[in-house]
Amino acid sequence: MGTELMLAGLEQGGCGEAWNLAHPERVLSIQRRYADAGADCLITNTFGANRILLLQRGRLAELAEINRAGVRIAREAFGGRPGFVLGDIGPLGAILEPYGDLPAAQARSALEEQAGALVGAGVDAIIIETQTALEELGIAIDAARGAGAPCIIASLAYDLSQDRASYRTMMGVTPEQAAKFVGGSGAHFVALNCGTGMDMAGAARVARLYRRHCALPIMVQPNAGLPFLENLKAVYKQRPADMARAVTEVLEAGVGIVGSCCGSTPEHTLEIRRMVDQFQPGAPGLQ
Repeated sequence: MGTELMLAGLEQGGCGEAWNLAHPERVLSIQRRYADAGADCLITNTFGANRILLLQRGRLAELAEINRAGVRIAREAFGGRPGFVLGDIGPLGAILEPYGDLPAAQARSALEEQAGALVGAGVDAIIIETQTALEELGIAIDAARGAGAPCIIASLAYDLSQDRASYRTMMGVTPEQAAKFVGGSGAHFVALNCGTGMDMAGAARVARLYRRHCALPIMVQPNAGLPFLENLKAVYKQRPADMARAVTEVLEAGVGIVGSCCGSTPEHTLEIRRMVDQFQPGAPGLQ
């Protein structure tokens, strides 16, 4: 969503979530292209629509309206077809005490407020994404449960180590630790998205670790390869067909929902959809 908003004219550092109110037609156009490409799930444009980040951007008074509009736009993008709207809750943008300055009570209040707005607007699930610390993730899961979310997806962002031997979050959480934590948290899906070196093949690798340590269904949203810095902007160049090539590996690993994250376009979704539709468990790799 962030990539597509910038392509649609969002300035660097601008509040993309506020576009749900200021430019709903542009957000709808983005969501609709993914739905038309074959997405069964759309994630709302509410990644940073919590009181901590919206306060910094002078948009706090619009919090509930921004979240409600994000849900409404995603629902409209399906055009009356069946589809699932996932209410997006991203990181709070600060590290919890004692490692950082954010009190747990303040984090809990912010997450409960956003989860309540999204559930009240009728989401089919809450996705808590791009998480790096189990403490914040746990508070967010509790907030979603308290709000009555019908389904909760807990998604972490992992970076590939320099020796390419393992994945860990920025705060040092391993996939094995995350799987065990999420499995006992009350969430319904354990997931991954984003992270340096998190491509489709890497998603399959982490999914296999998840499966060994957790019985929950799995969702993965890898990036479109590695970013390149061009004109001070991160640019992702992995072609849709190249990204989709490892979808069979992801599905063989037991993943129930597969999508994509940074740098991916509706064309990437189209290729992923094609591979999902062709998948036959146990069959040789599809070309």
